Order: sequence, then C-alpha cells, then structure tokens
Amino acid sequence: MKFITFMKKDGSVSAGWIISRNMAVDMHEASNGTLPDNMLAFIENHGKYMEYIEQYKGLIETGNGSYPLEDVSLKAPLPNPKSVRDFYAFEQHVKTARENRGLEMIPEWYEIPVFYFTNHLAIKGPEEEIRRPRACEWLDYELEIACVIGKEGRNIKAEDAEQHIFGFFIMNDWSARDLQRKEMTVGLGPAKGKDFATSFGPYLITKDELKSLKDKKGYDLEMTAKVNGKVLSKGNMRDLYYSFGEMIERASAGTTLFPGEVIGSGTVGTGCILELGTDVHRWLEPGDEVELEITGLGVLKNKIIED
Repeated sequence: MKFITFMKKDGSVSAGWIISRNMAVDMHEASNGTLPDNMLAFIENHGKYMEYIEQYKGLIETGNGSYPLEDVSLKAPLPNPKSVRDFYAFEQHVKTARENRGLEMIPEWYEIPVFYFTNHLAIKGPEEEIRRPRACEWLDYELEIACVIGKEGRNIKAEDAEQHIFGFFIMNDWSARDLQRKEMTVGLGPAKGKDFATSFGPYLITKDELKSLKDKKGYDLEMTAKVNGKVLSKGNMRDLYYSFGEMIERASAGTTLFPGEVIGSGTVGTGCILELGTDVHRWLEPGDEVELEITGLGVLKNKIIED
C-alpha cells in the first residue's frame, strides 16, 4: 500500500492511502472514525488497523472519503516522526566525498554503521519550499532512502530486523555544507548544517510492495536526482554496504526503537554536490528545484527559497 498524508481544499489534513484510480482515501473519514486521522497513530497500532483494512477494504474504498489526487496536496507521509537517525551506509559516497576533501577512507567505517540524529521537527513534504539558512552559501541535497519502524524492539538482531520495518520512503537530507564543515572541525555535529529541513515523500510504501525487488543487501531500486531538470545523480539501493537490518541492529543496541522512528540510509553514491564536485554543479541557490526519484517510491520535489 501507498500511505499518504494530504491536505484537502478546505485546509484540513488527513491520512490514508492511494488507490489505483488516482484517488486519495481519507482513512478516518472512510472508516467512520475507526481508523486514525494521522499516520503516526496508524503506525503505532498498524497490526490491528491492517486487519481491519483487509476485512473492510472494499467498503472503505467505495464509500465516502475518497478524493481525486489532483484535488489534494500531498504532505510528508509521516510529518511527525518520533525521531530521525541518519546513517552513512553507502561506501561509494563516503569514499568519494572524503577524497574530494583530501581525506583517506577511515578503517573504522567498516567496523560499525554510524549515524547521527537530525531534527525530527523540521520535516518537509513534496512541493514544500526549502529555506536556505541565512548564513549558508553551500547548500546541498542528499539522495537517500529511509525506513519507518513499525514494531517496538531493543537489541534487535540484523536477521530479525525485517519484522520491525513498516515501510520506506524517499528522504532528502538537506545540508548546509559550509556550516557543517566549520562546526565539525570542533569534533561534534553535524548540527546547524542539518537541522533546518529534511524532506520525506511523496508516500510511504509498505515493505511488501518491494519484496520482488530484493537484491544484495537492499532492493533493486534506481535512485536519481535532478536539479532544474538536469540529472546529476544516479545510483541504486542494492549498493548498500550496510543493510537496513544492520542499521537497525546498531540503532537498537542498548536502546529501544519505537514505531514511528525513521532510519535514513545516508547518501547513495553520486547523490550530492559535495561528492560530485562544484565543477559538475554549483551549490544550490534560491530558485533551484531539486527532484529525487526512486523506483516504486515516486518523486520528491522541492524548491529552494531565501530565508
């Protein structure tokens, strides 16, 4: 299923899913209040709710509460995640980005998957404008895929992690590279280089939708990024060095993961300007439009504006 959060013409925000005839189902309205009105509440109890949907899906989708997609505006599918951990799981990105800065690959990267927490209160959705921080001149996009935790767990083993994943969406981990570079020389961060915006969308795909595309440590999903219509980045999720299972094992070591938390993959190879180099493309500026696309997960598009 393709779960979404969307705004209707009256300004109200609802949650639901997309059905084949390009309609958005408001699951709360269509179920007469049995299903919740937001994605976080749905994910927290999705086992019970999915059983209800399987039993009454035909009635839900043919009754009241369906709206043409063209009449609604898609928001971030999970606009209020409980947390966002972003990993560093694609080897090509790590190696190339470090080489471009005159740095060698660090051997410790091969020992553990590492992550940082980003601002879970600065989530943006499709078509939302991204404000370039006032002190930033080196604004960058980052082409990533993220999973949403659907089942609570602690000290989860990589081989058991699949049962803790609800689904996946595209993630753009916007980066103010100049701010990031300065603060990380102190040995802490990233913080202000990252906390102004992270984009999710356009929808949240349940993991069963991708089952047939399983390949290596990920899925055979083409990942591309365009700036102002020009393709800059091309990669594939199957090139993950660390699987989402390994990321979840690391994230849950000694701590509990809860439904509604987000795990980002880190940037796919070629997936940002830092890695490509400014001879390929300048840093992003107000007026630029960034378009990320992943097979089966749709297109996530945002425009840069001045703060």
